[in-house]
Amino acid sequence: MIVVVMGVSGSGKTAVGEILARELGWPYLDADDYHPPANVEKMRSGHPLTDDDRWPWLDRLNESMLAQDTKGRSAVVGCSALKQIYRDRLTSGLTDVRWVHLTGGFDLIMSRLQTRKHRYMPASLLQSQFDTLEPPQDALTIDISDPPQVLAERIRAGLGLPV
Repeated sequence: MIVVVMGVSGSGKTAVGEILARELGWPYLDADDYHPPANVEKMRSGHPLTDDDRWPWLDRLNESMLAQDTKGRSAVVGCSALKQIYRDRLTSGLTDVRWVHLTGGFDLIMSRLQTRKHRYMPASLLQSQFDTLEPPQDALTIDISDPPQVLAERIRAGLGLPV
C-alpha cells in the first residue's frame, strides 16, 4: 500500500507523513526531494510552477513509488498533488494507493508558513497553491487544526492501518 499525504504547502504533509511512516515502519518519500534544480530555483524566486514544470517531477516520484510497489513494499509519500491530473500521473501503474488530504483555512496555513523556514517554498506562493487545488473525491480528508501526532492517529484509524 502506498499512502499519499497531500495538500497545499504548509498543511503538514512532511510532519504528519514522517510520523505515520515511522509508526508503521515504512519508508517516507518526500516529493520535495524529487524536484529538478530548475523547479527549486523557480519556486525559491517566488514563481509558481506550471504543469510542464511538474511532469518530470511527478514522473521521478512515480518511479520511486513503483519501485516500492513492485517489491511488495508499502510507503508513505508526502506530495502536494494539487490537481487530479497530477494525482493520476503520480499513481500510474500502482496497485494500491490511499489518499489523505490535509486541509485547513488559508489564514491558518499562512501563519504556519510565516513561522517556518522551508528550503525553497516561500509563503508568497500559498495563494497559487490554493488557486490550483482540486480537492480529491477519493481521499480521507483530515482537518489540520490538531497536532501532527493526532492527525497521524486519525489517518491510521481512517485507513484501517495497524495501531
